[in-house]
Amino acid sequence: MEDLDRKALRLGGAGGLDPDCISLASVTAVTTNVSNKRSKPDIKMEPSSGRPVDYQISITVVEARQLVGLNMDPVVCVEIGEDKKYTSMKESTNCPYYNEYFVFEFHVPPDVMFDKILKLSVIHSKNLLRSGTLVGTFKLDVGTVYSQPEHQFYHKWAMLSDPDDITAGCKGYIKCDIAVVGKGDNIKTPHKANETDEDDIEGNLLLPEGVPLERQWARFYVKIYRAEGLPKMNTSIMANVKKAFIGENRDLVDPYVQVVFAGQRTSVQKSSYEPIWNEQVVFTEMFPPLCKRIKVQIRDSDKVNDVAIGTHFIDLRKIANDGDKGFLPTMGPAWVNMYGSTRHYTLIDEHQDLNEGLGEGVSFRARLLISVAVEILDTTSTEIVSSTEVQVDFPKMVSDKEFFLFGSFLEATMIDRKIGDKPISFEVTIGNYGNQIDGVSKPTAAKKKKKEGGGESDEEESELIQQNSSEDEADDDGDLVSVSSTPPMKPVITDRNYFHLPYFEKKPCIYIKSWWQDQRRRLYNSNIMDKIADKMQSVGMFLMSYPSLNTVRDKLKMVQNFLHRLRFLADEPQHSIPDVFVWMMSNNKRIAYARIPSKDILYSIVDEETGKDCGKVKAVFLRLPGKKGFGPAGWTVQAKMEMYLWLGLNKQRKDFLSGLPNGFEENKAPRRSPLKQVFQLRAHMYQARSLFAADSSGLSDPFARVFFSTHSQVTEVLSETLCPTWDQLLVFDDVELFGEAGELRDDPPIIVVEVYDQDTVGKAEFIGRTFAKPITKMCDEHYGPPRFPPQLEYYQIYRGNSTADTCAHCKYTHTHIRTYTYVLFWGLRDLKRVNLAQVDRPRVDIECAGRGVQSALIQNYKKNPNFSTLVKWFEVDLPENELLHPPLNVRVVDCRAFGRYTLVGSHAVTILVWNCSPTFERASQRGQTSMHTCNIYLLCQLARSLIRRSFLYPQNEEKEEKKKKKKKKKGEVEEDDETDESMLDWWSKYFASIETLMEVRDRFCSILFYSILFYSVYNKELEAEYDNFEDWLHTFNLYRGKAGDDDEAALDDDRIVGRFKGSMCMYKLPLSEEITREVGFDPNMGMFQSIPHNDPINVLVRIFVVRATDLHPADVNGKADPYVVIKLGKSELKDKENYISKQLNPVFGKAFDMEATFPMESMLTVSVYDWDLVGTDDLIGETKIDLENRFYSKHRATCGIANSYSVHGYNVWRDPMKPSQILAKLCKEGKLDGPHYGPGGRVKVANRKQTDEHLALTVLKHWEEIPRVGCKLIPEHVETRPLLNPDHPGIEQGRIEMWVDMFPMDMPAPGPAIDISPRKPKNFELRVIIWNTDDVVLEDDAFMTGEKMSDIYVRGWLKGQQEDKQDTDVHYHSLTGEGNFNWRFVFPFDYLMAEEKIVISKKESMFSWDETEYKIPARLTLQVWDADHFSADDFLGTVELDLNRFPRGAKTAKQCSINMVQNQAELPCISIFKQKRVKGWWPFVGKVEAELHLMSAEEAEKSPVGLGRNEPDPLEKPNRPDTTFLWFLSPLKAIRYLVCNRYKWLIIKIIVALLLLMMLGLFLYSMPGYLHSGPNHSCDDH
Repeated sequence: MEDLDRKALRLGGAGGLDPDCISLASVTAVTTNVSNKRSKPDIKMEPSSGRPVDYQISITVVEARQLVGLNMDPVVCVEIGEDKKYTSMKESTNCPYYNEYFVFEFHVPPDVMFDKILKLSVIHSKNLLRSGTLVGTFKLDVGTVYSQPEHQFYHKWAMLSDPDDITAGCKGYIKCDIAVVGKGDNIKTPHKANETDEDDIEGNLLLPEGVPLERQWARFYVKIYRAEGLPKMNTSIMANVKKAFIGENRDLVDPYVQVVFAGQRTSVQKSSYEPIWNEQVVFTEMFPPLCKRIKVQIRDSDKVNDVAIGTHFIDLRKIANDGDKGFLPTMGPAWVNMYGSTRHYTLIDEHQDLNEGLGEGVSFRARLLISVAVEILDTTSTEIVSSTEVQVDFPKMVSDKEFFLFGSFLEATMIDRKIGDKPISFEVTIGNYGNQIDGVSKPTAAKKKKKEGGGESDEEESELIQQNSSEDEADDDGDLVSVSSTPPMKPVITDRNYFHLPYFEKKPCIYIKSWWQDQRRRLYNSNIMDKIADKMQSVGMFLMSYPSLNTVRDKLKMVQNFLHRLRFLADEPQHSIPDVFVWMMSNNKRIAYARIPSKDILYSIVDEETGKDCGKVKAVFLRLPGKKGFGPAGWTVQAKMEMYLWLGLNKQRKDFLSGLPNGFEENKAPRRSPLKQVFQLRAHMYQARSLFAADSSGLSDPFARVFFSTHSQVTEVLSETLCPTWDQLLVFDDVELFGEAGELRDDPPIIVVEVYDQDTVGKAEFIGRTFAKPITKMCDEHYGPPRFPPQLEYYQIYRGNSTADTCAHCKYTHTHIRTYTYVLFWGLRDLKRVNLAQVDRPRVDIECAGRGVQSALIQNYKKNPNFSTLVKWFEVDLPENELLHPPLNVRVVDCRAFGRYTLVGSHAVTILVWNCSPTFERASQRGQTSMHTCNIYLLCQLARSLIRRSFLYPQNEEKEEKKKKKKKKKGEVEEDDETDESMLDWWSKYFASIETLMEVRDRFCSILFYSILFYSVYNKELEAEYDNFEDWLHTFNLYRGKAGDDDEAALDDDRIVGRFKGSMCMYKLPLSEEITREVGFDPNMGMFQSIPHNDPINVLVRIFVVRATDLHPADVNGKADPYVVIKLGKSELKDKENYISKQLNPVFGKAFDMEATFPMESMLTVSVYDWDLVGTDDLIGETKIDLENRFYSKHRATCGIANSYSVHGYNVWRDPMKPSQILAKLCKEGKLDGPHYGPGGRVKVANRKQTDEHLALTVLKHWEEIPRVGCKLIPEHVETRPLLNPDHPGIEQGRIEMWVDMFPMDMPAPGPAIDISPRKPKNFELRVIIWNTDDVVLEDDAFMTGEKMSDIYVRGWLKGQQEDKQDTDVHYHSLTGEGNFNWRFVFPFDYLMAEEKIVISKKESMFSWDETEYKIPARLTLQVWDADHFSADDFLGTVELDLNRFPRGAKTAKQCSINMVQNQAELPCISIFKQKRVKGWWPFVGKVEAELHLMSAEEAEKSPVGLGRNEPDPLEKPNRPDTTFLWFLSPLKAIRYLVCNRYKWLIIKIIVALLLLMMLGLFLYSMPGYLHSGPNHSCDDH
């Protein structure tokens, strides 16, 4: 059970094991200990972790948002391991829309798959010549996805970050779907309606539950100190050559350590078995990381190819705690032990995978001293170092202590006969201690450790184990060398298959002294948790035997989740003591091994801390190492050991024999023969069920071999059965067991039962194995209750990882009851050839407990595969206990000429329970057994009230009108929906149904709830919803051929050779009077009353194929060209000419009519093929539907019951029978009185006449409420079926949405098929007028003045039509960020209203054969640019408006702010498809004033307009300032502008200043002359 737990845990199963699949007896009987001297055996033999499995990872990259960068051309790279795939490039956008689907396929072991890293990266400007620049990445491991509900993330946003720039924060978001599908996994994908449902990015982040939304950056430190005990990684020949040439003897290994989580490695230490690195690997990652495990690997550096020496995985969840008192991942410094292949070096190591960490290691390889620490980074700090390797100091370690391992081999049996001819010995190793063949070459490590550990007294050792004293070797110091192997001994024959070693009175022992760091406390805690988990499990199993206690079972689920958590925590990551390996040696070669965790045999003075197997006798089964142990080779036991093991500190070894069974003692005591007890074993082998088919006939010839101690016996061989009932007593006389009688009574050794298939040629083939414990009776004990006689019990049979059941015990008693078994023989289907000959005259034989019945012979299988006689019965005596019922065997034989019979196929019905007619059972549950007629009048009254309620929608419409008037008063927008019924079609109904199913938007509720009638849209097959339509007719698969390995369960489909249709009912005699007095009861038909006739019937089958989703890519370009093929019987319809180019989500919208004759043509196959221009078309996937079961089902799956009865319109009634006719027919078939329509049934509401049909329809919709005969009738529906491909068994290749109608040809013909052809997109024209911009960023410096300015122009396009982008003219020299344009863009486009998508059809490349259709959200992108003439234009900003919901524009530039886009969810939004015309200001890096006007193509044709400012309907030229010109085109104008506009006042001031200066200069110049001439002149005058 522990192995099962661990497997479930490793696969991330949160739900745990299914309680119903565990056989209670097989667990409790083997594992319940009384004397506590024996531990339970490991039930499961074969390891499953290393076996490759098929996986398919599908990723849809929907879109990206908020990418950091300017004017990007983003590409998304999807990377899983080494595989990379890229989306197409989207130009000039930070919000690219891709909707591209990628599929990755792997065939690897689960551990490898779940450790692979899934990486999403956004790259800017990637092309053939350049790799592009990385914007950001998102990483998680595949295991995280697989552990999610449904193994998927659906429509989640992955947050991008850049590890090289951790201060930058979020780099954007990618919206994606990720699903991981293993073999047999069914993923329920929600219906894909609109991709706009998850606009709330923060609420839909791609994170597992429990991970905080805001993750922080953290630095992970992995410190690598040193390693010890490395094996040789070179041949000795090479070493001798080196020694001859170089003259030095060097260690034959060059190790380095690689940390795979970070992709970094340490330096190489040349030639060292004990390398010392003292280095650290540092890497930066978001915390908590979405990758669970760090892989640490020691590798050997080699010139040709580096090879892994050993691998260790550090699970971060085990070294951290996310609780309130939690801690970050912290570990060590601690030694981690590495396991892998055997240490003997060979050039080609067949077990090299084990060294890579795949599968269970079979030998100790090395141990590594490491530590892990995590530091949360403060991204605001500037001192953040990237990944580095720095020297670290060697840590102070806890001193090593001396441990003592003791083992005794009490029994060695079931030794495979292949190795029974040579002497055999057993070797026990712990680390490299005890390894005598390929351990470390003698560095006398033990002595060195001994000195460090302190001197213990050696006196005890010399006396300890005397029986192996001949093997002891004395060392120079007189220390005893550990004895790690038993003396070789020749095996003795047990029987034809197995040998045993004669360990009778003397039991060989081993002991090993070793030195390890004392970390026992951790292992003790682990043992305590294991024991708590074991107790919880046993209590849980006890409660599981009470299935009626539903409340208990609910609590059990919670307990099981807690149990898994405990098991997970109990696996201690810092276990310093390595595991113990027991090897069987023959001829000095290792043959088979067992690995025993050291914590399980660790001793403590406290019982709860002691390992579960410490000091107990444990049954150990040896198996082949590595891949040799897979498949049939791994099913057989190499040897079964009864071992006693004890591990503890050397100073505690006085207690090492305390757990041995009484009667055993050491040889150092006076010789005394151990207590020998003689028993007789009586094994009563009653029956086995559901064995594996071992012969080509699909059956087996089973016999059981029972082993007990050194004895074995076999049952008789029963030929050709999978459920043998031997009912045989095997008596083992003179069974000698050693030990005290009382202990053997309470806790005897286990019995091994192996089941084989007897073949006439060659040896018997192994079928399975189980373990049982006998109930022991002593000779002086009374044979009576409560212990005797013992009851029969079932034990699970294991082969590999699969199970069957066997029933056995010592003695048994049970009472028999006479029963009637009625068998309904309906027909045989799809019988394959037997020995190349077709089946022509088949017959079915039913057998149970030696009694049975034969069907009528089908005279001509091709003409009519149904039986002429429908019901037969036989009497049989069966045990009252249902668990002991023998199986009911169904065999189909072909009666050939000359009285020959050939087995076609067989089926075993293993669980037989007392039946009651389903009809009567349902009635009795409701207390209606005495009611034989039912008046439907009451239900009609109920129908009338329901109809009145549902027809009150006119009042609701009035309320809607009032609401609209209120809205108008408030100035809000009135949303005009498609209220006109002529506008509605089947697709309106379909999309409304999906919206209802998804329970997303309320926008449909206002009108569509009342005007559109919904479908039932199932996201699974109809069969899954209605129990395979096996309400009375069951299908039994017939098998022939050998059963495959357990992991090849899909091969069972290849073994199916046909199907038997019929039914079986078993009743205790006599039948109850209530059944026999039923009206019209036919005793010959038993419980199969009112069964329709099975004569051939002609049927019109109408198949509606709506669409396919997530198809598997079939072409090199990652796309497919799908078309539909319908096959029914020999008829085939190919819709090849209507293939859909390069599409993985094609909408077919097709109806196909085919005529068929049941039962000959009843299997419908709907296939999707990929069209290829050259070569044959490839099958993508197919689905098969059994139409016959649907046709005859009481659920009436012929034609779905519509929600309303309409005579015309899109919702027209499809069934040729009206509701009243259907109701009358159902009443007649159910022997009901009715229907009666009372007075006042006709209601007239809102000019709609209410008729009997509406009443009848309402009754049909509630038919399951009718007592005794009621069942749910199938409504009008669309079902979603998985597409499967035989080349990829068990893995979905896509899904197809469809439904099937069937109409008998002898009934009135149905009307024409409803039209579901895909909607044609409607032509629209979007006219965008760019009026003005404001506050645009000023990017350039003026040439002359150096002022900030921009040459602004606006560019616009509809998403997906970048090649049709349009630009305004340039507004030059804007100095304020204002721009005036008056420029018109015109964008014609095709639009699907229901899907809210623009439809674009274009060729992907010039080499494409035809156009590809894309559906893209309707989004308008407006960008503002700065024009440059001598360099590339500068991108300034952008705004993207979703035309279906965008914020209303601001009335003025001042009111326009960036909050309009950032808080879009909180603001009222409008749709251009409802508003038609809108004008306002919207923010980008600046503001733009635009007017959006949407017109249909017809309206646009009536009022044409010109682009830009051209005719017709030209726009006025913008009133731009004079600055908007180019200086080099008109220099005079530029000078005039500079002079007149910019520097006018400056020039005036300069001129005035100059004039003043001139005047001052003239004044100063003329002043002296004036002063001089003035006085002289006056003198002269005088």
